[in-house]
Amino acid sequence: MKMIVRNPTHGIYPATSDYVHAMEVQEPTRFLYVAGTMGLDEKGVAGKSLSEQLDLIWSNIRTILASADMSVDNIVRLTSYLRDPAYAEENAKARVKALNGRIIPTIGIVAQTLSSDWLVEIEVVAAA
Repeated sequence: MKMIVRNPTHGIYPATSDYVHAMEVQEPTRFLYVAGTMGLDEKGVAGKSLSEQLDLIWSNIRTILASADMSVDNIVRLTSYLRDPAYAEENAKARVKALNGRIIPTIGIVAQTLSSDWLVEIEVVAAA
């Protein structure tokens, strides 16, 4: 499988340093669609802070990916659902760190989560 960043520089607004406009995935053999993943521990309890929830989310995502013999390197698309727009910067930093600086198409949406304890929810698409 080959991944090619498609980030045109003419005729469209510029991408920021932490995302790209598109990712072409050539010859994948399988896809994994990961549901919105929350910052919950193994007992289903939400982390007390945004930082703790982001750590738990990325740990949970890595566990889900590993169950499909994948890693964060296989993520080709990401959507973050934030309860508050003030969470955007910390969420972006956590994403960049979790992806080891690799940039992918991503979007952040401000939305009310199903539980007020859930500060952020992240869904990903991975390909292998």
